[in-house]
Amino acid sequence: MTYLRDIPLSALQFYLTAPYACSYLPELDARSQVATPSFLISTPIYSELVRQGFRRSGTFTYRPRCDGCSACVPVRVDVNAFTPSRTQRRVWKNHHPVITLHPLEDKPEYFELYQRYQKARHPDGGMNNDSHDQYQKFLLQSHVDSMLVEFREDGVLRMISIIDALDDGLSSVYTFFDPDIKTASFGTYNVLWQIDLCRQLELPYLYLGYWIEASRKMAYKANFKPLQGLVQGVWKTLAMDDTA
Repeated sequence: MTYLRDIPLSALQFYLTAPYACSYLPELDARSQVATPSFLISTPIYSELVRQGFRRSGTFTYRPRCDGCSACVPVRVDVNAFTPSRTQRRVWKNHHPVITLHPLEDKPEYFELYQRYQKARHPDGGMNNDSHDQYQKFLLQSHVDSMLVEFREDGVLRMISIIDALDDGLSSVYTFFDPDIKTASFGTYNVLWQIDLCRQLELPYLYLGYWIEASRKMAYKANFKPLQGLVQGVWKTLAMDDTA
């Protein structure tokens, strides 16, 4: 095998981290299973890892492997079966941003928006005081096929979304937006736009990372039905209350 893309998944090694404080269930400790070496994780390999419940943060590819806890459920939207709720249709109708796709790049206005978003929306999440270097390592480093998406209204930057392209869908890495417009529902619009992009690209799934039933921060994911979850190694439709 002479090309990195030809390297099989079996060439990777996996290790468990030491326990650390869980970001979503603060009374618990978490552990992660990490795939290495990161430079071997190309888009085809990463696509298979995502189907097995992995996710990335920068060049760090991991999945939860917590002692005695399986609350984190990898989830994805079945794009072809998705039908927006009345609320989602209203959000979609009310926004008309100018949307442009870019490579992962750094601009001062991106970082300024990121800082405002973290301080307003996640003041106790440990990321509200991220340095510029931490921000770059988190969002602007990738070994896979990634893009940065700008959403502007009247020339004003309102939202940034980082997305990975997989062989069977898109993976929503992270989104941050203007926190000062309280009723804009930018996050909902962003997911709807990514679902629409999947349809345009004829990709069947939008991967949304992990969902935890007891986490308020992740509750929005349950509104995009039908939502599939990876449960005991099998992707299946999750039974959700009608929260949309």
